[in-house]
Parts: sequence; C-alpha cells; structure tokens
Amino acid sequence: MNRRLSWGDRLIAVFDQGLRTLAAAPAPARPSPASDAVEPRLSRGERRRSEALMRVNHAGEVAAQALYTGQALLARTASTRRRLDTAAAEERDHLAWCETRLAELGGRKSALAPFWYAGSVCIGAAAAAFGDSTSLGFVSETEKQVEAHIKDHLQKLPAADSKSRSILERMAQDEAHHGTTARAAGGADLPAPVRRTMRVGGEVLRRTAYFL
Repeated sequence: MNRRLSWGDRLIAVFDQGLRTLAAAPAPARPSPASDAVEPRLSRGERRRSEALMRVNHAGEVAAQALYTGQALLARTASTRRRLDTAAAEERDHLAWCETRLAELGGRKSALAPFWYAGSVCIGAAAAAFGDSTSLGFVSETEKQVEAHIKDHLQKLPAADSKSRSILERMAQDEAHHGTTARAAGGADLPAPVRRTMRVGGEVLRRTAYFL
C-alpha cells in the first residue's frame, strides 16, 4: 500500500483537511493543559477579553493547519513532508484546545475562518514552491512570530484566567520547538521584506479575528 498519490489525490486530501479543520470538532492527541484546572471567576469584561483573544488564537491555528497542508503539498522530499506532518499534528492539538476553551467562555469562532484557511493554503504552497530549505525557513519565521504573538496575548489575558493562560503557555513552548526543529533541518533565513510582509499578514488576522 505504498502507492504514490496523484495530484488529484493530494488536492482531495487538502479539501478533506479543510473540511475537518473548519467543520469537524477536532480530537486532540494530547490532553489540554487546562483540562484539570478549575473554571475561574471572570467579570463580564474579563470574559469578553478572554473570548476575543482565544478567538484570535483559534483563527491562527486554523491558518497554521492550512499553512502546513499547503507546504506538505509541494514538499520536495519525504523527510520534509514528515516534519511538516508532525508539526501539523501538534498544531491540531492547539486547534482543539483553543476551540474547547472558546466554547467554555461562551465565545464564537471567527466568521472568516474559511478565508483564513484558503488564503493560508495558498501561502504555504507558495513558500514550498521555492524548495524545502525556503519552506522550512518559512516555518521557522512563522513560529518565531507566532511565539511573540502568544507572549503578547499572555500579557493581555485577564490575570484570573488561568485556564486560557495554561493553554497559551504550552502553545508557546510547542511553537518554539517547531521553529528550532525547522532551522536545524536546514531552514534558510528569509529576506527582510518577506519577514515584514509576514508580520503584516499576521497582524491583519489578529486585528480582524479579534472582532470577527
């Protein structure tokens, strides 16, 4: 059963992964860091802030699934594809944790989730089209920026919301590991204009998903 997948097979897999990400309740492979924590008492304002921040993080995890899917689609080697798939599996845990916490807070997911997914698949595929070294460098830079974004959210999160905090802290650890692994595997440094463009794109998602 080692048949090579055709392009049609791969595109169907991309579509299937999109449906699973957007429509199905994700099943994490690892328990949530917040699973044993007691639900904190939050004021209405604190709850609304936590909800908005976790909606942004959920939208970011939707985008992460799509980026890795797009990159794996055009990966040149099986080893790079395995690295991408391994990181994507951990990002699925993040997606599930954020979705569960968002529901606990009584929040809603970003209405633009299909847009985040479709756009990110294209961005991931574009990065992979330049070769595995560039693709891994893209992973490294993405995770560096995501780690910084999570740390910013940890400062903005209500002090009492220990459940959301524990999730974000574990996510930051995983993102740092993904970035380090990608660099060690040969990820190239991206040009400064590309890094700036990535930061602008990330900021658009964060500002938009906070409200939508």
